[in-house]
Amino acid sequence: MKQRPNPLSSRELLARIGLNEDDPRSLLDDDEPLEDLNGDLGAVLRERYRLLTTAHRFAPGDLVTWKPGLKNRRHPHYGQPAVVIEVLDTPILDGESEAGSAYFREPLDLVLGLIWDSDPGRGELISFHYDSRRFQPWQEQQ
Repeated sequence: MKQRPNPLSSRELLARIGLNEDDPRSLLDDDEPLEDLNGDLGAVLRERYRLLTTAHRFAPGDLVTWKPGLKNRRHPHYGQPAVVIEVLDTPILDGESEAGSAYFREPLDLVLGLIWDSDPGRGELISFHYDSRRFQPWQEQQ
């Protein structure tokens, strides 16, 4: 009879995804408040659209960060810099197959490197693909 592997305890599972008592973060917390959603939502939508359609030219080695209100991935955090590793001439379309997903056919044309901030791999440079329209040059005074 084949033995089943030992099930993970809830503490072990949380530790594997980078959450523990030493680093208590809510999975629901966001790193930017949304106070502007209490006013004219139409104006907010127009502003987000303006930001999305304002183009920046990036080159490898540039430091970038999310444009306000356009963060659609967990990393990097708002205000955290990422370094441009590569700008793709032909975007890769996100492989999400559900049309209702926020990532469905998103054009990923920017490869960014960032310092991973949780275990395992804390302090390592990792890279992800992103939509460049959502980023702006990073300013150190942020």
